[in-house]
Amino acid sequence: MIRTLPRRLPPKLEELTALALDLRWTWSHSGDALWRKIDATMWDQTRNPWAVLQNVGQQRFEELTQDSEFSDELSRASSERREHLTESTWFSANGFRLKNETIAYFSMEFGLSEAIPLYAGGLGILAGDYLKTASDLGMPVVGVGILFQEGYFRQIVDAAGRQHEAYPYNDPTMLPIQPVAAPHGGWLRVGIDLPGRTLWLRVWRANVGRVALYLLDSNDLLNTPVDRGITSKLYGGGPETRLLQELVLGIGGWRALLALDLEPSLAHLNEGHAAFVVIERARQFMGRANVSFYEALWATRAGNVFTTHTPVAAGFDVFAPELLSKYLPPFGDYLARLGISSNELLALGRRDPNDGAAPFNMAHLAMRGCSYTNAVSRLHGTVSRRLFAELFPRWPESEVPVDHVTNGVHVPSWDSRAADSLWSNACGKERWRGSSDRLPEVMTAPSDEDLWTMRSEERADLLAYARRRLERQFAQRGAQPSVVEGAARIFEPGALTLGLARRFAEYKRADLLLHEPDRLARLLTDAARPVQIVVAGKAHPEDEVGKRIIAEWIAFVNRPDVRHRAAFIEDYDMSLAEQLVQGVDVWINTPRRPWEACGTSGMKVLVNGGLNLSELDGWWAEAYTPEVGWALGDHAEVTTDWRDAQDLYTALEQQVVPEFYDRDERGIPRRWLARIRASMAGLAPTFSSNRMVREYAERVYVGAAERFHERVDGGARLAKELRAWQQALESHWNEIRVGKSDFATRQGAIDFNVSVDLGRVPPDAVRVELFADTPGDEPPFLRPMEPVKDAPTSPNGLLFAATVVTSRPASDFTVRVVPDRRGVRVPAEMALIHWGR
Repeated sequence: MIRTLPRRLPPKLEELTALALDLRWTWSHSGDALWRKIDATMWDQTRNPWAVLQNVGQQRFEELTQDSEFSDELSRASSERREHLTESTWFSANGFRLKNETIAYFSMEFGLSEAIPLYAGGLGILAGDYLKTASDLGMPVVGVGILFQEGYFRQIVDAAGRQHEAYPYNDPTMLPIQPVAAPHGGWLRVGIDLPGRTLWLRVWRANVGRVALYLLDSNDLLNTPVDRGITSKLYGGGPETRLLQELVLGIGGWRALLALDLEPSLAHLNEGHAAFVVIERARQFMGRANVSFYEALWATRAGNVFTTHTPVAAGFDVFAPELLSKYLPPFGDYLARLGISSNELLALGRRDPNDGAAPFNMAHLAMRGCSYTNAVSRLHGTVSRRLFAELFPRWPESEVPVDHVTNGVHVPSWDSRAADSLWSNACGKERWRGSSDRLPEVMTAPSDEDLWTMRSEERADLLAYARRRLERQFAQRGAQPSVVEGAARIFEPGALTLGLARRFAEYKRADLLLHEPDRLARLLTDAARPVQIVVAGKAHPEDEVGKRIIAEWIAFVNRPDVRHRAAFIEDYDMSLAEQLVQGVDVWINTPRRPWEACGTSGMKVLVNGGLNLSELDGWWAEAYTPEVGWALGDHAEVTTDWRDAQDLYTALEQQVVPEFYDRDERGIPRRWLARIRASMAGLAPTFSSNRMVREYAERVYVGAAERFHERVDGGARLAKELRAWQQALESHWNEIRVGKSDFATRQGAIDFNVSVDLGRVPPDAVRVELFADTPGDEPPFLRPMEPVKDAPTSPNGLLFAATVVTSRPASDFTVRVVPDRRGVRVPAEMALIHWGR
């Protein structure tokens, strides 16, 4: 049940409330004219229908009740929404194996719109795109996050290039969200015990099309002033505030779902911030199934999925044992109900569970509490296996259980009007709501002239938007009137337009283009082949290196010789990002490989006909081919900034600029358009969140749900058996002895045999196999060995044999013993391993 915040509308206009509270308007713009007609100024300033409804005077609404044209438009929009909510979806047609499941998606940030600014960067934008796509596909998803009172900062850059931060208050009455009512009235609250008090969390709901997003906030009169500030700033405060926010998200989030009578089969953790979900979910299951904590963990872990976005160990949230100990005492009753000690709980988040002094790592807790872990690109999978290898001692790095599902972007949120029209004419409006397998074929339909017209319109729209933003920016900065007026003359409509916009972290190297500023200036000011660049991005408030890079860009764009061809637009947000990815000709991305886990900004230009010039990192490392864009680097992890800067300048001077200005007699750049067509056809569908969410559903969620139900059915019988199996293996694993391998070589094959003494480990609880490394990222060679007869050397010994057809020497192969049980993910859930000699 939802409590609608006060604003009485005339009966004829009541449907406006449902329309304004459905965030589908963030990607379906069919109702934009409706909101603009109510109040054009408010709509243009906020792009927030709920703010329009809350701020327009009652007299205006009375006038609209007499406007038949407005009534017809409202009726059309309401009918379209009802039809959208009831129509058949990809999931209703194809998701039969997940029909009765609910998938809870936990994320510290959600980037849905500037109207609800609860994001800092790519992680939140990805989470927002995930929810929007789940709605399009009809997936049974609920989102769980935090309603931050201030959210992330807004950026102001002064005339000297110094970044300043502002934190506007997120007034909940102006956000398109609603309080959730408790079953017996009042506001739905959930509590978490803290030292000497209970932290109360209010529950809000946002409607994202068919998907509900539940948000928690601590700004409640029942809390102390300090506790009311826990959900103040996204990523604000020190480690203690961060820990409390993660308790809110994980423990509070799961409790909120149960209070809503939702008990998802699947919990998807978008980064380790939400890892306390695995503890709370197990605790709740203990009480219902009357099982121990570890039996409950075996049961619930099967339905937990962890997505890591972090490419460096320093990016994981780590808490000192002393800080955790401060919050463990109030969990005394909590720990008693778990039936484990504080050390056992902390061991779940320690690299070495037996090291009582080790810090508590949220990513390690997530890894141990989830049966499936994935990185967000193929290269990031390789990097993540290296990062998490320490949790799987003696296992080869290639077998560390981190898969990858490459990120994608919600295309309808990022395509321009012109691109939407071109794609709609080619393949219809429903193209991103189902399988996208046929989409590459349809890009043969638009002519070169159509593509070029689209690109010209998009570029013109970006430049007009950029001029408006710059005019306001210069005026706020107190610039001379001539400078403010000059904003209208910056840029040329037909010039090659580059985009460089990102978080200004040092590893992203936003200053790579500034290594030789005079060389860049010559490129921009070429009279015959003009180039222009739009730059944007924020640095973390405490990142002085990032702030220095911003200052360098401000100094460059203020040079008299480039002032008309380069601009830094402050306060990079979703609105600016949308305009940039729609209008730029080339998107530039220069991270230090392999520190970009995926990067999705370059994916957003694909549908709009923009091209990528990027380091071979993240998604571009698997997307790049010579016909779709340009690459920096050569897949090497060891490079230098100077070398990459030279590659960047050379690519622009010798490839990008000449190709853009290579025109036929009709003024059409045919080679450039061929590249656009290849990029749009081959990459836009593949790197859409449509593909990403369907991949999660088909490849991850189905198997996880099946394992979860197997383990919880029948009073959690299987979960109890698995815990007993684990204990038996751990107790007797050190009794295993592997004898020396014997082998016989014959033409093209090798016969291996080895005696293995399993001690008290049951033979059916393990698998004996031959192992051999393979080059590169290829999976290792594995061949099960079969028992052939009792080994004469031991009463508990068995003789195992296998034949391998190979040209490799026998010395390449090693015998090993690993746990083996149907439905158990080894080594994710059982990391024991014993190697032979």
